[in-house]
Amino acid sequence: MKTESAAHRFGRVALVGRPNVGKSTLLNAILGTKLSIVTPKPQTTRHRIIGIETRADAQIAFIDTPGLHQGGKYALNRQLNRVARQVPEEADLLVHVIDGARWRDEDEDVWQLIAKQSVPRLLVVNKVDKLADKKALLPFAAEITRERPYAAVHFLVARRGDGVPALLDDIIGFLPEGPAQFGEDEFTDRSERFLAAELVREQLMLQLGAELPYAAAVEIERFEDAPDITRIGAVVWVEREGQKGIVIGAGGAQLKKIGSSARRSMERVFDRRVFLELWVRVRESWSDDAAALKQFGYSE
Repeated sequence: MKTESAAHRFGRVALVGRPNVGKSTLLNAILGTKLSIVTPKPQTTRHRIIGIETRADAQIAFIDTPGLHQGGKYALNRQLNRVARQVPEEADLLVHVIDGARWRDEDEDVWQLIAKQSVPRLLVVNKVDKLADKKALLPFAAEITRERPYAAVHFLVARRGDGVPALLDDIIGFLPEGPAQFGEDEFTDRSERFLAAELVREQLMLQLGAELPYAAAVEIERFEDAPDITRIGAVVWVEREGQKGIVIGAGGAQLKKIGSSARRSMERVFDRRVFLELWVRVRESWSDDAAALKQFGYSE
């Protein structure tokens, strides 16, 4: 007896949550490659990024978003929140990521946002390895879902990939039937030029102090592919002269360290040799300047 194969599925899945809960780490774990930059600092993700997972039975376009956060002191903060609020309207499924057994006011803000959508919602409790009392997880999830109708709950350690395969299978089950919308070899809608800027910004956030990375933006001025090497020129924009000195460091040592680490990351992601040059320039109060935000790619 001939059996019919299951229909192919395609859908857009938004990863939503407050800052620093592990949305980008989860996306990288799903894709099995580095797409979104990851640091311990909140608001690392500043852009809407699509990561594409293609399987024989389905293709999923995951949308990584900036964390929805309270407060909007600068134009950049307001723009990040606009992106975070718009993305759920595009999705066929919403995956709400929270950090361990803690439900904060910002988590509730995210719930209030996604509760307005008519699509299914999954709750992901991430970083469960950090909990001293694992027995508290089920009562915690039961309390959250008692008045909030999530379709399912998953417990993850995204940085290790624990729980990710089961989550992926569950996601596919909720997607509508449809053909793939991206090529089989595509894993993002973003260009290598964009990824290069993000990899430099990642090193700024990892290597510099708590405040400075938020006053830094990266602009790619040159991106040239040759048969044996890719040559990239990037500008690190800061808001004050004093910040410029911090990025450069004594004798240029800090900037060299940032550039070396970013170059190695690019070579792993692009799978070829990279020559990277960095410059540091000042544009006062760029994070509260609409024209600067547009120039640096934050007007999407």
